[in-house]
Amino acid sequence: MPLSAGDRVGPYQILAAIGAGGMGEVYRARDERLGRDVALKVLPPAFQGDAERLRRFTDEARAAGALSHPGILAVHDIGIDGGAPFIVTELLEGQTLRERLLESRLPLKKAMDIAVQIAQALAAAHDKNIVHRDLKPENLFVCDDGRVKILDFGLAKALTPDGEVATASTMAAANVTASGAVLGTSGYMAPEQVRGEVVDRRADLFAFGAVLYEMLSGRPAFPGATHVERGYAVLKDEPPPLPPGEGVPSTVEAIVRRCLEKRPSDRFQSARDLAFSLQALSTLGTASQPSLHLPAPATSPRARAVALAIVVGTAAAVAAAGVGFLAGRGKTTSAA
Repeated sequence: MPLSAGDRVGPYQILAAIGAGGMGEVYRARDERLGRDVALKVLPPAFQGDAERLRRFTDEARAAGALSHPGILAVHDIGIDGGAPFIVTELLEGQTLRERLLESRLPLKKAMDIAVQIAQALAAAHDKNIVHRDLKPENLFVCDDGRVKILDFGLAKALTPDGEVATASTMAAANVTASGAVLGTSGYMAPEQVRGEVVDRRADLFAFGAVLYEMLSGRPAFPGATHVERGYAVLKDEPPPLPPGEGVPSTVEAIVRRCLEKRPSDRFQSARDLAFSLQALSTLGTASQPSLHLPAPATSPRARAVALAIVVGTAAAVAAAGVGFLAGRGKTTSAA
């Protein structure tokens, strides 16, 4: 039974319902001890006996709780009240990226600002050996003050020292449940994830590319009426080009295409490299940079260093020529 205003969950007083999803019901609540409002997510009674959902609910809290970054939703508390597990997080004001995209595609500058923030947050998670595995517009939140937060680490997994998803069994490592269901969201899962193979950080970068494509075009990168159709599109199809008429320069499209490569080895090899490339374009101005080329895929630390040096050198040349510099670029203060 849903909670009502005035109900208590542990030390928190429920103020109002915010929403509900597959992983729980979310409420605005008051932490009277610290005098602040928080978001409280409760696993519904119907799922409390579901071991898989309970595990994912707990994994979400543990994964997000292990991270400390302004681009990742902060977890304040976790507990059980009357047999109902709950998670307490910071309260965000704004809308999900999905809600924003339902209004219209994003202007280039706004899309790039959001993209940089997502890439930086992913880099922080990956630095802690955590892969999200379910990056999509529903799990990205654009705050009213312009900040972007990654939500819902319910499918997140830690990585082994060799960079693969660490799991308790081969089936779990392949992102497959005991029932044979592949975990993730079709249309955003990387090809290796669709096939049920072991994934690493580069699966998140594929999902990032699908999200960025959608922000810039206003349409999904891999459309389809069913999960199967979207999964097939991920495996076999290439998204249509982003028309220049929509204001997307070739340099930005090159980044999107790199993220959406079918083979992990052909993508960016780290979210930090991706964030660097995005920042280089955002800082110098994306609309007039035909000479800013991305380096070829680089897998070794030395090769990545050389590749980044190429980007830096090219960007510096563009800046010296005065091409496309965005004067007076300041902090974004609105989600609109």
